[in-house]
Amino acid sequence: MDKEHVREVDPAVADALAGERERQEETLAMIASENYASEAVIEAQGSALTNKYAEGYPGARYYAGCEYADDVEELAIERATELWGAEHVNVQPHSGTQANQAVYYAMIEPGDKILSLDLTHGGHLSHGHQANFTGQLYEVEQYQVDPETGYLDYEGLREMAESFDPDIIVSGYSAYPREVEWERIQEAADAVDAYHLADIAHITGLVAADVHSSPVGIADFVTGSTHKTIRAGRGGIVMCDEEYADAIDKAVFPGGQGGPLMHNIAGKAVGFKEALQPEFEEYAQQVVDNAETLAETLSDHGLELVSGGTDNHLVLVDLRESHPDLTGGDAEDALAAANVVLNANTVPGETRSAFNPSGIRIGTAGITTRGFDEEATAEVADLIYEVVDNHDDSSVIYEVGERIEELCSEYPVYE
Repeated sequence: MDKEHVREVDPAVADALAGERERQEETLAMIASENYASEAVIEAQGSALTNKYAEGYPGARYYAGCEYADDVEELAIERATELWGAEHVNVQPHSGTQANQAVYYAMIEPGDKILSLDLTHGGHLSHGHQANFTGQLYEVEQYQVDPETGYLDYEGLREMAESFDPDIIVSGYSAYPREVEWERIQEAADAVDAYHLADIAHITGLVAADVHSSPVGIADFVTGSTHKTIRAGRGGIVMCDEEYADAIDKAVFPGGQGGPLMHNIAGKAVGFKEALQPEFEEYAQQVVDNAETLAETLSDHGLELVSGGTDNHLVLVDLRESHPDLTGGDAEDALAAANVVLNANTVPGETRSAFNPSGIRIGTAGITTRGFDEEATAEVADLIYEVVDNHDDSSVIYEVGERIEELCSEYPVYE
């Protein structure tokens, strides 16, 4: 086989890859579910392990030649166990959604009941939306945040649980800016003899660094993504007590997946080692500090924030009060033109389409990886507001874009 680089083999793909690298350097990744992996994680994910089939688990594979695959997966499991303190960890899920799928497949039957947060209130597709397999295979009821405060209504959740009698309650969210009181949700699950699945996809890194409370040891199952605030290889993870270990492992393989993506598991192992270093705790705290600065600065400009602020890595802006004629989609487009990449998002009490909603979701994990502190984040917040307030003014958008490019040069992703 010729040992050629992508540029030599496929110039069109090489152009796209180079363009993506340049795009990431010249724009700010402020989508709350995005981050920048280290060069070491990227190297591991692009390794020769992409060639290896390794169905099964370390020491019990269905193919020969898995000795190094075993080493890598065992390292990923050991490091995840140290990071989150779970009794059992499965690092094979290809994504956070497939991690959730494994729990459902292991513990409940089609037609059983799921109680989860409404998507427009900050939930996730894999928690029971009709467009997802969960909404089609299971009976789903959904709780909401308090429309006045933007906080989870824990009493309402418990009342709904007692009325609906679910088989599993799902906590953990994709657009909820406040710390979650896992114990209160566990109390609701205990009251109706339901399982409790805590999906920490967004806050895996914050939980690992102890800047957000942990559901491990409280919820029956904890799932997550491994590429967001934790900055490891792209994929998912399931954590549980030892009593559920066999059921979860069988649900992942052969229940829902075939061969594990060993190159991604290598990326997870490397990222988990990085997260075990003392500087990761400083990083996670800075993510939260930057989000608080972002929230305060946007609020000072008169933008309405769901729940009035944030405790974690994201801010959810409801544009209806301050800019009633501006949709989240139009704000997203204007900001993208100014080199700030974030996403339109539904807000509690959404009155528009989910495809062009009333809010924008802004995260600080990516810019913190670049080295932004509170002062730099405050300037970014000022620039975001300037675009939102002048979304139809191309000259303002151009000027903001120029400043964002300067900031990107000052804080490069990769040296």
